[in-house]
Amino acid sequence: MLLHKAIVTVLGLGMAPFAPGTFGALGAVLFLYLFNFTNTPLPLGILLVLIGVLTLIGVWSTDKLYSEWGDDPSRVVIDEFIGILVSVVMLPLTSLNIWLAFVLFRFFDILKPLGIRYVDKNLKGGWGVMLDDVLAGVYTCICLHLINHFILS
Repeated sequence: MLLHKAIVTVLGLGMAPFAPGTFGALGAVLFLYLFNFTNTPLPLGILLVLIGVLTLIGVWSTDKLYSEWGDDPSRVVIDEFIGILVSVVMLPLTSLNIWLAFVLFRFFDILKPLGIRYVDKNLKGGWGVMLDDVLAGVYTCICLHLINHFILS
C-alpha cells in the first residue's frame, strides 16, 4: 500500500496540511520547469504516453486505496498532476504558459464548470477521480491555445 500512497499523493505532496490539490498541481509545474530550465523540449509523444500511463497507474492506485481512504480523498493529487500535463499538450513550455496552465487549471478544477462537476459526481472510483481533472486540463489546454494564438502571437 505504501507504493500506492506514494503514487496518488505524488510522493507526499497530497499530504500538505492545506490545499493539497494546489500542491499536486505545483508538483507538475515543477516537473514542467525542469524541461523549461534545461531547454529540453518535451516531445508530444512522450507527454501523451506519460499522461496515459500516469492516468492508468493513478486509477489503479486510487482503487487500491478506496477501502482505506474512501471516494476521492483530498490527499489524492495525482489527478491534479495529470491535469496540468494535459493543459500544456502541444504548447511551448514557456514560464508564461506553465503559470497560465496552473491558474486556469485550478480555476476549472475548483469551480468545476462545463460538465466537470457532472463527471466528478457521477463517475466513481479511480476513473471518477482522474477524469474530472483530465477534463479540466482539456478546457485549460483549449484556453491556452486560444491565448497563444490570439493574444501571444
